[in-house]
Amino acid sequence: MAAPPDNDVLWARGLHYSYGGSPALQDVSIGVRAGEIVSVTGPRGSGKTTLLSCLSGQLAPHDGEIWFNSVPVHTLSRTSRERMRRDRFGWVGSKPQLIPELTAWENAALPMLLNGTGSRAARKAAVEWLERLDVGECARKRPSALRQSQRQRVAIARALAPAPAIVFADEPTAPLHQAERAQVLRTLTTAARTHDITVVLTTHDPAVMLPKVTPGDPQSPDAAGPTLADRNLTLVDGRLSGGLIAAGPGATGSPGSGPNGTEGDGEGGAAGGKGMATGDGDSDGEDSKGAACSLSV
Repeated sequence: MAAPPDNDVLWARGLHYSYGGSPALQDVSIGVRAGEIVSVTGPRGSGKTTLLSCLSGQLAPHDGEIWFNSVPVHTLSRTSRERMRRDRFGWVGSKPQLIPELTAWENAALPMLLNGTGSRAARKAAVEWLERLDVGECARKRPSALRQSQRQRVAIARALAPAPAIVFADEPTAPLHQAERAQVLRTLTTAARTHDITVVLTTHDPAVMLPKVTPGDPQSPDAAGPTLADRNLTLVDGRLSGGLIAAGPGATGSPGSGPNGTEGDGEGGAAGGKGMATGDGDSDGEDSKGAACSLSV
């Protein structure tokens, strides 16, 4: 068993997962560099939530490897995976899942408090992130007094405040109105880029992830700025049907060397090629299964 490439903070090869004999993931391989933002798109039931749940340690794949830095996640016990999630990962779900009895800053600070951070330091970090996410005025309010978009921003602050290595965001804009979706997603990705946090997110709404544009194009709504994600991958019936996947250990190819996030020409592309499928499987894996509470404690 060889460790993943040094430039990949998260790497997986040949992932398989099934629910009651129905495949949700079929031979999926992926590599994510430190500080990169990767989106996984696809229709409902394509396996997006299952993929994030496996990558984040919430589910153990039935077959395949998952590495976080030099740690083989697929070999860890459930307790060790939970500790890793608590210490190194952040999670944003499709619903904020805030504790109604706690204020916004208390919700945002909760993972740090549970991890042993002092109350003063935890509150300071939580309030700072709420302010960065434009909900600082909500710090003393309880979730019932907040709008849905504000509650989702509090959930994002909760994920970012402990300074995780990776934030996993599963359909983070699903409960929002169309006008708020791009704004909330841009808030998450901008904050992550500013603090060099890796993000892997899923969405079934293609309108959420802005396409690459030509700078200066007045017809583009995002002509003045970059696309939200560095790479977009597509899952169809539990298989990756397009985009860049990881090169295997020891491969000579350079992931990401191709244009527009396509596969490089080196041997690394072949080494990781198992995850590149045409989407001709007949899986009906369900995204809703395997999802966990947004608090990784």
